[in-house]
Amino acid sequence: MRANRAFDLIVSRGGLEPAFLADRRRLDRIEVVSIDDGEVVLYWDLPAKQASKLLRLLREDHVSLEANEFIATWGGLDLEALF
Repeated sequence: MRANRAFDLIVSRGGLEPAFLADRRRLDRIEVVSIDDGEVVLYWDLPAKQASKLLRLLREDHVSLEANEFIATWGGLDLEALF
């Protein structure tokens, strides 16, 4: 099953402005939630600019990968290596 059929991506912004105009202290939250049971599978609380970049990458894989591949790829993510 594709990841976009098994999981929802939920983004909560810490402000109204776009990421490139956001204050450095603003934190955005990204959650990957299982559609079957509503449980949060993956969770990140990041500065707005990093969250924007991560969300772009997540959306690409969310559409193209199978559910188990998606979790394997993003489950053990090292954010320092990514940014």
